[in-house]
Amino acid sequence: MSDVILQGLPAQVNPLCRVLVLGSMPGAISLHEARYYAHPRNRFWPVMAALCGFDAALDYTQRMQHLQHAGVGLWDVIGQCQRSGSLDAAIVRGSEVANPLPALIARLPALQVIACNGGAAHAAFQRWVQPALPVVAVALPVLALPSTSPANAAWSLPRLREAWGQLRPWLGVPGPPTARPCGG
Repeated sequence: MSDVILQGLPAQVNPLCRVLVLGSMPGAISLHEARYYAHPRNRFWPVMAALCGFDAALDYTQRMQHLQHAGVGLWDVIGQCQRSGSLDAAIVRGSEVANPLPALIARLPALQVIACNGGAAHAAFQRWVQPALPVVAVALPVLALPSTSPANAAWSLPRLREAWGQLRPWLGVPGPPTARPCGG
């Protein structure tokens, strides 16, 4: 068991965020590289690239720009915890400290949906965030999407793309009605 307290990554959210994707806690590689979904076998970037029409092989900064341009923000439910390795199951129960998501959500007037990347993220959201949500955010849809982690090997990339396709109505670029929405 690890006595080291892991610190998560900062939120990657801009004021035009319509889709807030929440993980549980970044894995060891992501924390080491200070980049979301940095594990080479994590399917998050290929899934979002397919939905938003960008190349998953772009460098990290460009991928983040494409996500934010499509209205997507990233953060995690857990901001600090003890964990050995990268698996959610290895998080030491009782060591978790939630990120201040209710305050962030209150500052996102364009937010239309919250998407949890995996069951652990969804359970953590229900436990720590949902009870503290501002009244204006209580009605937001919260989607429990299958994890893009390589640990979720039962889900193929095409199956993940199909499941995550639920986000299509909220993806795209704000602008005139003639603008082509992402993934549409």
